[in-house]
Amino acid sequence: MSWQTVFILFAALIAVRMALNFYAKLYPPENLVIEDLSGKKLASASEYYVVDIRTPNEWKETGVIKGAHLLTFGSPESFLNEIRPKLASYQKLALICRSGNRSSRAARKVTKRVNWSVVDVQGGMTRVLGNGYKTVQPTRAMGCETC
Repeated sequence: MSWQTVFILFAALIAVRMALNFYAKLYPPENLVIEDLSGKKLASASEYYVVDIRTPNEWKETGVIKGAHLLTFGSPESFLNEIRPKLASYQKLALICRSGNRSSRAARKVTKRVNWSVVDVQGGMTRVLGNGYKTVQPTRAMGCETC
């Protein structure tokens, strides 16, 4: 096989991957909601079970939303095993990260495995903090093992 053929096949694979990503963004799963919720709303509304999926260093650096559960996202299975027993039947699972990228990917993985609403908090903590929300320090009770 010539290098030109390999190059064309590789380019075609990249094009297909880009098209699939574009399609996934245009047509998210029905139980996925993307919202630009405020920190105050996330901290006070009982309709949301907020999970901060950042790392312990990120939690310590900026603080966290009051009442959030702190759990770095690894695999969807282990994440759901931890969250499922804590989520009330009336609550939406709200995922937040630093900028919204990780929570977007995690929310898409989780929605495939559950039948409840999953909220991807648009813009993440960067947006929430930029809007003036005053965070609290992460604690062990919230899920931070190194705090």
